[in-house]
Amino acid sequence: MTTESLLILVPAVLVVALLYSIVGHAGASGYIAVMALVGMSPAAIKPTALILNIVVASIGSFQFWNAGHFSWRLFWPFALLSIPCAFLGGYISLPTRGFRIVVGLVLLFSAVRFFIHPREVSDLRMPGVAKALPVGAGLGLLAGLTGTGGGIFLTPLIILMRWATTKTAAAVSAWFILVNSAAGLVGNFSATHQFPGPAIPLVMAVVAGGALGSYLGSRRFAPEVIKRLLAIVLTIAGFNLLFTQ
Repeated sequence: MTTESLLILVPAVLVVALLYSIVGHAGASGYIAVMALVGMSPAAIKPTALILNIVVASIGSFQFWNAGHFSWRLFWPFALLSIPCAFLGGYISLPTRGFRIVVGLVLLFSAVRFFIHPREVSDLRMPGVAKALPVGAGLGLLAGLTGTGGGIFLTPLIILMRWATTKTAAAVSAWFILVNSAAGLVGNFSATHQFPGPAIPLVMAVVAGGALGSYLGSRRFAPEVIKRLLAIVLTIAGFNLLFTQ
């Protein structure tokens, strides 16, 4: 990684980590976009994004848990099958252009919903285990295939289905991203036998951005603000899936 690339990447990943961590995400889709812009190889982009994801998701998981927003009862059914499926998605490499277009459009649709209807809902109904298990498996596979932790799919789903409040959705998604990013990274390494270590400045940048963002999201910002920011995150992720290879 050249000095010129780092001068672009360091502030970019810091901003991505800050914005994404406010809503309980770790920023993989944003990292992928900026790394592609500076010309990093596709083989290096996916594992590097997952490593940075693990760092930010670890911070976010602790912050949202410490603030009292995490729900184990909601988390474990989604996570149980998502972990092996994320490993599988990280292991395989498919020509997924059409798949990425469909997923990108779904994310953009969700973003519009949160821009239009940012208010918190009160009539919540937690999903049953029989429903959450296959949903988690599918989201884990998506996470591994796209090189993300799956939070960009899980958070809007939880909120739109009224399975939890906005901050609980963010907390559960942070932990979901953590376990699935780790599984996806192991799967990618098993397939490629390569483990590109990200530059220390990138790690330091996402630590700073993730710490501040997850603090603001878990303790300072109102749910309506988080939904507006989530809409921005989903828009970035959607366009990334649509227009990057």
